[in-house]
Amino acid sequence: MGLLDKINSPNDIKDLSYAELECVASEIREFLIQNIAKTGGHLASNLGIVELTLALHKVFDTSRDRLIFDVGHQSYVHKILTGRKVGFENLRKFKGLSGFCRPSESVHDACVSGHASNSVSISLGMARARTLCGQDYSVVSVIGDGALTGGMAYEALSDAGQSKEPMIVILNDNEMSIAKNVGAMTNYLAKLRLKRKYLHFKDVYRRIIKKSKVGICIDNGIHGIKKALKNMFIPSLFFEDMGFTYLGPANGHDIKYMVYLFELARDLKRPVVIHVTTTKGKGYKHSESKPEVYHGVGKFNVDAGVQVNSNQTFSSVFGSKMLGYAEQNTSICAITAAMTSGVGLSGFAEKYPERFFDVAIAEEHAVAMAAGLSAQGMLPVCAIYSTFLQRAYDMLIHDVAISNQHIIFAVDRAGLVGEDGETHHGVFDVSYLSAIPGMTLFAPSNFAELRSMLDVAINKAGPVALRYPRGAEGIFTDDTFLEKNSSVLLKEGKDVTLLSYGILINNVIDACEKAEKLGISCEIIKINVISPIDATEVLQSVQKTGKLIVVEDVVHHGSVCERISSLTAFNGINCRIKALNSGDSFTTHGELKELYKALEIDADGILKAILEVCDN
Repeated sequence: MGLLDKINSPNDIKDLSYAELECVASEIREFLIQNIAKTGGHLASNLGIVELTLALHKVFDTSRDRLIFDVGHQSYVHKILTGRKVGFENLRKFKGLSGFCRPSESVHDACVSGHASNSVSISLGMARARTLCGQDYSVVSVIGDGALTGGMAYEALSDAGQSKEPMIVILNDNEMSIAKNVGAMTNYLAKLRLKRKYLHFKDVYRRIIKKSKVGICIDNGIHGIKKALKNMFIPSLFFEDMGFTYLGPANGHDIKYMVYLFELARDLKRPVVIHVTTTKGKGYKHSESKPEVYHGVGKFNVDAGVQVNSNQTFSSVFGSKMLGYAEQNTSICAITAAMTSGVGLSGFAEKYPERFFDVAIAEEHAVAMAAGLSAQGMLPVCAIYSTFLQRAYDMLIHDVAISNQHIIFAVDRAGLVGEDGETHHGVFDVSYLSAIPGMTLFAPSNFAELRSMLDVAINKAGPVALRYPRGAEGIFTDDTFLEKNSSVLLKEGKDVTLLSYGILINNVIDACEKAEKLGISCEIIKINVISPIDATEVLQSVQKTGKLIVVEDVVHHGSVCERISSLTAFNGINCRIKALNSGDSFTTHGELKELYKALEIDADGILKAILEVCDN
């Protein structure tokens, strides 16, 4: 790697020439491609931000200056430059480097970063703390144009601009779609368009100009000029009206010019927005041509590129089912928040575009809009990842539950998700959804149950949520929801009751088989409806066995185990209960099998618990 081998901290690039920095940029790209091909991770976004990150570390000292990436998935280059090049082969692996920013990893990481649109808020908080404490350091946030579709970013920009606090917001526009993603810019022109004199002039102008071919050509030319002027001036006006000094747009791959702008912005000592344009996936032909495919990838062959996985997943089964519903029922519409492909709705979006709504990174808006659709007779199906739905909790209560709106929530990526770690593990949805009055929460264990539960949800009054994991089903493929059972007795036993739901039922069955070989008779109960929970069958089983083990991939507080424990006490049932879940702490990143083992919710961990409660 030449120069890159000599870089072990940001100080090692401070004195490099711009020609040398260009060489380093090329070496970093090659390093990223070769390593991410082995580990998986966020490739395209990091390939696009190489020069920008080099320029940032050329100007700022991130051991003191605060650099916030929005979202932290674009921080790989930053990690390489801040002493984490060694160990990069363990990126996103269990006990290895996180795929996002983590202060526990390095003093150069200003904060935990895994979700979008929060960087300006955090930056402003850090800037205000600096002023209150009488300290002197720079605060810089890097936010992509996609993250600017989240409403929180505008709340922060509005406050930061009028605050007069010295801070720098770098808008990384990697698809040149600032006018599209920033809705306020379109509204900025609306005041002019809606003025009566303007509309009258426009109408007369069009009737005259379109009477001849020459006039039509002139009109087309004027339209092109007008569009160019909008792109040139409107971003400047938008941010400056908020109180920022606007610099740009500038080429984000020009290191020398980036350094000039960063030094200029730093010395202005006020709120500054620097608008830079970059190419997502730059330097790798496959990712440049299909950056959306290479946004987050698994392991891949560098020469051949990413191979499309044709295996069924819970998301793809959901998407196929939605197509059938839409064909039969014109009131059904689909909503997602910038995750069309991820939640399996690409086919729906293509076939029924008038009933498909991708609201971008705006989960609060998605849920509130779903409530409006439902109130007027439509049947919205809102597909959002478990950890992203957390952002819309107020809307779930205020706009959906209180009015008992019939909305279906497809809660994708529920439970542990693997390599993305604590910011993306869906371990809170059982707690926060079960706490909402009137909310029905289903937990399919396989594809067949997902289909059956969706059929029930379509015809059920009030809000309904289905939580299901990332990826494919396991060995248990029976549909135990055909009779609409809230819970089902999978196996009778006399020594201990095993209780679980969702994909973890596979681990429970495996553990039970191992226990049976040791002479322990296990009774297995699978819950299909988590809320409202019907514990009748569980309580009867516990009265017989006197011992209960509850296996879940969620936090303990608000878990099924906690509720069942309360019910046993309330009903005066004396039994020994053991909870196997993610406890009261955050779960790190790693492959699922490693995380299951660490939390002791794999077959061996469950068997260990069986032996403990049975005193064997």
